Amino acid sequence: MLEKILEYDTELFLYLNNLGSERWDWLWLLITDKLTFIPLYAILLFLLYKKFGWKSLLVFVVVVALMITFTDQITNVFKRGFERPRPCRGEAGLIDQMRYIAVRCGKYGFFSGHSSNSMAAAVFAGLMLRPYYKNLIFILLFWSAVVAYSRIYVGVHYPVDIICGLTFGAISGFIFYKLAQFLLKKYVRE
Repeated sequence: MLEKILEYDTELFLYLNNLGSERWDWLWLLITDKLTFIPLYAILLFLLYKKFGWKSLLVFVVVVALMITFTDQITNVFKRGFERPRPCRGEAGLIDQMRYIAVRCGKYGFFSGHSSNSMAAAVFAGLMLRPYYKNLIFILLFWSAVVAYSRIYVGVHYPVDIICGLTFGAISGFIFYKLAQFLLKKYVRE
């Protein structure tokens, strides 16, 4: 059963990865770069400050730092635990069938840190700001899905890596959203 799932995963990876073209490579390399979205994070922090104030913003910064550290470290635990090679380091012959345009190829890929971190940030910020900007969460979820797909496009993750990363990120984002609500209630809005 697992072998069949991994076989389908590889086939879907090859299909999605080969949808790319040299014309758009620059865009997907930009999307997959971690530094590209610093302005988005700054805007989200500004919106949180605008709606909640300075004291709450300090809580948000601490909670978000803990959330990203948590998702990143758990991702690494899974990568070391499962030791699933990335497509760019995978089976013999796979590299000849795929488009590999990433700057580098890490050792293991299950599950995607980019996917889990972007989804955690999307769910956290989307839920915190939902009373004020009700459609923002949908924009952030779409952004996270685009970031996740970029990892397939550049050739460093299989679809299962992405799906598991997105799922873990959504759960993490919700847990840290609840933690932020608790901390705000206890320490900021007494």
